[in-house]
Amino acid sequence: MRRIPGAARGYILCAVVGAGWCALPAVRPGADTPWTTVALLAGLYALCEVPGRCPFPGRMLGGSVPVGAGSFFPVLLAAVLLLPPAAAALAAVPGALLARVEQRPGGVRRVWRAARLSLAAGAGSGAAALCGGPAALSAPALPYALVPAGAAALTFCLVVAALDGGILATAERVPVRAAWRGLLPGSIGPHLVHGLAGLMMAVLWRSPYGPPAALFVLLPMYISCWVFAQYHREQGAHRSTVRALVQAVDIKDRYTRGHSERVGRASVLIARELGMDEERLEVLRFAGILHDVGKLGVPTRVLRKDGPLTPEERRVIELHPEYGHEIVRGIGFLGEARAAILHHHERLDGSGYPYGLAGRQIPEVARVVAVADAFDAMTSTRSYSRARPVPTAVEELKRCAGTQFDPRMVRALVRALDRHGWETAVTGDEPAVPPRPPRGRAAVPAQPGAAPAAGSHGGRGGAVRQRRGG
Repeated sequence: MRRIPGAARGYILCAVVGAGWCALPAVRPGADTPWTTVALLAGLYALCEVPGRCPFPGRMLGGSVPVGAGSFFPVLLAAVLLLPPAAAALAAVPGALLARVEQRPGGVRRVWRAARLSLAAGAGSGAAALCGGPAALSAPALPYALVPAGAAALTFCLVVAALDGGILATAERVPVRAAWRGLLPGSIGPHLVHGLAGLMMAVLWRSPYGPPAALFVLLPMYISCWVFAQYHREQGAHRSTVRALVQAVDIKDRYTRGHSERVGRASVLIARELGMDEERLEVLRFAGILHDVGKLGVPTRVLRKDGPLTPEERRVIELHPEYGHEIVRGIGFLGEARAAILHHHERLDGSGYPYGLAGRQIPEVARVVAVADAFDAMTSTRSYSRARPVPTAVEELKRCAGTQFDPRMVRALVRALDRHGWETAVTGDEPAVPPRPPRGRAAVPAQPGAAPAAGSHGGRGGAVRQRRGG
C-alpha cells in the first residue's frame, strides 16, 4: 500500500471540509431542496459507476467498461444545471464513493474523489445560476441555455484542474508551477462536450417527457465512451507489442540500447518537417523504433564479435532487414513501417541492400528512417566508438546526400534540428569513451571488425560508418 504524505492528507481534509460546507445549505431545516431530483440524479450517477467495480460487465464488454474519470460527467453536469449549488454538490457524492479506484489506499482516494467532484459540481451550479440557468432551461428559446451550460462546464473544469494540481503538488511533491501545467488545456474540450450532453439531459428532464427521456442521452454517450475505451485498449496493445520487440533487441545487442527509440524520435522530426499527417507520423515512429528488429535473427556471437567479420558473417548480418520484415509481416497495424524495416539499408545510388533499390524505388518511409538511423549512429557515444558533434554529423549527411541518402530527408532533418535541437546519448553497458575532435571526413568509426557501409555492415563503398546492425 502506498503511503499518502501528511501534506496530501491535510489537503484532502480541507477539500472534504469545503465540500461539506458547500453541501450544508441543502440539509438545513426549511431548505427548499428538490430531494426527488437529487436522489434520481445521484442514483443514476452511482448506477453508472457500478459496472466498473463488477467483474461480470467487464468480461462481457471485453474488459473495456468505460469507467475513467469523466465517463459520466454528463450526469453531473445535468445535475449542475437542474439543481441549486448545495444540492448539486450532494448529487456527486454517492457515485464518487462507489467509483473504482486503481491504487491504494482506496478509501482515502474515494473520499478525495467525492470531495473534488462535490466542490466542482457546487461551483458549476453557482456559475450556471449567475448566468440565468434555471430561467434559460425553462424558456422556449434553447440557444440561450448554451451560456449557463458553458459557464457551468467551464467552472467545473477549472475547479477540477485546480484541485488536481494541488493534489499533485502535495501527494507527488511535484513543483507547484509544474503541477498545474497542461491540466486545464487538456480538459477544457472534453468538459465542454460533456456540458452539451448534460444540457441535453437537463432540457429533456424539464420537458413534458420527464426524466425517462433524459436517459436516452446517456446511451450514445456510454457507447462512445466504450468505443474510446476499446480504441485506447488497442493502442495500448500496439505499444506493448512494439515495446516487447524493442526490449528483445536491446537485450540481444547491448551496444545499442536506446538507439531504436531515438531513431523513432528522429524519424518523427523528419516526417513533421515534410508535412506528413498524424497517422503517418505514428507509422514513422514505429518504423524507426523497429528498424533493427531483424537482429533477433542474427546470431548473438556475430553481433557481439570483437574481431573482424568474415565475408560469411557479413552476409548473415546483411540479412537482418529481411529477418525483420518476416518478424513483423503479420502485425497489421504497422502498415508502411514494414517497408521501412525491409528497405532502410537501401541507398539512393542503388548500392544498398537487401535488393539494391535506387532512387524513388525506395519507399519514402525507408528513406526517412535511413537518415534518422545514420544520424543517431553518428551522434551516439558507445563503448566502442566516439560520438561526432551534431554539426559534424549533419555535414556528413549533406556530403552523402544524393548518393546514399535522399537530399529531401536530409534537409528536413537539418530544419528539424535547427528548430528543436538534439540531445546526444550514451548507450552500451560500459563507460563511454570521452569524445574527441573529429578527424577527416569519415563519420563514426565502426566497431572493430565492422566494414564501412551506409548505415550497414557490408562494404559497398558507403561513406557513413555505423555499428553492426545499424
